[in-house]
Amino acid sequence: MKHYFTVLRRYASVEGRASRAEYWNFILFSYITSVVIAFIEIKLHTNFLSMTYLVAIMLPSLAVGMRRMHDLGKYGCYALIPVYSLILACLPGNKGPNIYGPNPKTQKAAASKLSSL
Repeated sequence: MKHYFTVLRRYASVEGRASRAEYWNFILFSYITSVVIAFIEIKLHTNFLSMTYLVAIMLPSLAVGMRRMHDLGKYGCYALIPVYSLILACLPGNKGPNIYGPNPKTQKAAASKLSSL
């Protein structure tokens, strides 16, 4: 759930990199939220909620997809190619820093070490 809110906070930022965990947790919680909204809409006989939610997460979804491509060292627009971007999103990111920034895994490990001191 933490990754979902991280993506929403950085909703328009395509700078940096997104780990696999951040990307896939966002996708998972977006899907779960969509299913819950669909059940609510069935009860209310409306479709306004799902359309509003889809519009609301469109920009964060594109941004996290582009940051995920950056983690692989690819240009962010590769996120717009459906099957290829799905395959790339499943691959591990570059070890160490690349032209898009430091590795998000090592950043988190360093931050957790500092917070435990």
